Amino acid sequence: MLILDQLRRGDRCLQALAVVVFAGLLLLLGGLWYVQVVSAKRYQASLKNQTFRTVRIPAVRGKILDRNGLVLAENRPSYDLDLYLDELRPQFEREFTRQRAGRRLSRAQRDQLAAAVRYAVASNTVQRVAALIQTPISLNERDFNRHHRDWPYRPLPVLENLSTAQVARFLEETPGVPGIDLEVEPIRYYPHGPVVAHVLGYLTRDDQVHDDDEGGFSYSLPSYNGAVGLEYAFDTQLAGTPGVKSIVVNSLSYRESETVWQSAEPGQNVVLALDLPLQQAAYDALRSVGAGVRGAAVVMDAADGDVLALVSCPAYDPNEFVTGVSAARWAVLNDPRQRPMFNRATQGAYNPGSTFKIITALACLESGLNPDQTYRVEPDPQNPAKGCVFIGRRKIKDTAPPGDYDLVHAFKRSSNSYFIHQGLLAGRARILEMGKRFFLGEKIGLPTRQEAKGYFPPEEEVIGVWNAGNLADVCIGQEITATPLQMAVVTAAVANGGTVFAPRLVLRVEPAEPDLGDNLTNRFAPRARRQTGVSPGFLQLIRNAMLADTEEEGGTGYAAFQHRDRATGHMTPWIPGFRVGGKTGTAEIKEGGRVVDKVTWFVAFGPFESPRYAVVVMVESGGSGGGTCAPVARQIFQAIAKRIQGNRPPPNMHLARTD
Repeated sequence: MLILDQLRRGDRCLQALAVVVFAGLLLLLGGLWYVQVVSAKRYQASLKNQTFRTVRIPAVRGKILDRNGLVLAENRPSYDLDLYLDELRPQFEREFTRQRAGRRLSRAQRDQLAAAVRYAVASNTVQRVAALIQTPISLNERDFNRHHRDWPYRPLPVLENLSTAQVARFLEETPGVPGIDLEVEPIRYYPHGPVVAHVLGYLTRDDQVHDDDEGGFSYSLPSYNGAVGLEYAFDTQLAGTPGVKSIVVNSLSYRESETVWQSAEPGQNVVLALDLPLQQAAYDALRSVGAGVRGAAVVMDAADGDVLALVSCPAYDPNEFVTGVSAARWAVLNDPRQRPMFNRATQGAYNPGSTFKIITALACLESGLNPDQTYRVEPDPQNPAKGCVFIGRRKIKDTAPPGDYDLVHAFKRSSNSYFIHQGLLAGRARILEMGKRFFLGEKIGLPTRQEAKGYFPPEEEVIGVWNAGNLADVCIGQEITATPLQMAVVTAAVANGGTVFAPRLVLRVEPAEPDLGDNLTNRFAPRARRQTGVSPGFLQLIRNAMLADTEEEGGTGYAAFQHRDRATGHMTPWIPGFRVGGKTGTAEIKEGGRVVDKVTWFVAFGPFESPRYAVVVMVESGGSGGGTCAPVARQIFQAIAKRIQGNRPPPNMHLARTD
């Protein structure tokens, strides 16, 4: 025992060291005794009063891109001012003590005073910050009391989406203001606003915890869900995987500490078939009709079904829904006539008018119609310059003049009399069966909550219901309905030689970080739904007739695609080197036997020699298909031709069959 021997010999340094060591041990033992024995009950009570809150942390939402990688939807930082009630607790207590001094209060009075004190302190803090950043901010007392009662451990938003000037003032003027802090959150941003609104859809804010959330979250930080459009269809992939953090709150429900258990994983990117320059061109062309235009435009790749543009007007700005829509603005968005939130391209089912004569002509050809045989259109007794046809005693007017018509001549002049006569000979069964080959009357299967199937019944449904008059209306597109996207499918199938493609809106879903590997990318291949089985010769005949409609004098689309050259005086194509075949249509909407409105159409494809693009334009309350819609389609084809002839080739360039 060398140390004890040294102590006995009187080594003063060692003795002093021994005293210090033993004193430290006694102090440590005393502290342990105090913690474990004296304070045991207090710590046990504290543990009983503490609660763990698990918080859902939303992930950064994935981007939506066009086929060229151009951004259609992304995220930008939102600078928000949040009020932390737990940091104001000392002020709550001091002010409550000051106002209560010398007063005897019942429990109800104390609770009432405490609530008034909390609101006064919080409101004063907010007003102090408002003055410093030169921005009016109001704190609603009812909302504040509800927040303190239900979620005192959560930050209370007092001002969202601060401008850069407001952020600068806050950072410069408000250091040391307790309870208020600047938070940065990612918020959805649509750089092109209404141009792609109906394709993308919009988000709605959802801060609640749902039963199917994993982990039993106590609450969620501000998050957004897709409400409609592709934001809804791919909400799971775009939203990513939320993170989790734990907050310890005391018996008063104030936050004491927090720990992140799992970081959020960002959502995947969705790459569309949409081509943004063509989408913008279609949007501008449709709006050129006039202010308040109500219509739709679709551009579809006839060779694989890719939807290159899909426009509906009027449109809305999806950015509005991120920051919140006022009651006045909501009333505008739900205007019963304009309906800016209604996707007319996929939800609007309209009478196709004379564009349906494409189907009628194919049915007649398959029933044995000789396209060169002429039919005499008789003059209207009340208007000899125009033709007409009688179904029993009912007269159906014709926009074409009386005379002899073969198939191509009747097609380009859009003769109602010719197609009604030939359609009645072909019969109801053939016409309805031909329409079903193009899936008219059936939903395409869009996952966007924005689709109508239109009305195109099977024959067994109308046996004994439809008479000759009903069938006559069908022959000229008056009894049945279709969406602009459905008519784009029909036009594309005629252009490509008979393949009916399912419209493809999305090319792939890929990781937000490209270096994560191609094996995590989900690709969507083109999908051919069926072959129409129509003779290639018949389809070529229809394409020739559609070309005559735009290139031969007297065609209903002629004026939109040909103009008189001032230098030579000759008629010249608007798009040199790019030939377009099309068909106009005007459907009448009647109430009480009186025409109250019109729906105008133009369906087309081009270039004629190697059909690739199918373009459909529909305008409500238009003048005529040739006068209203065909010029819109021409502007779209001009944009297409410019992209083809420019330095940059169009996306996914390939040629379709022309047989």
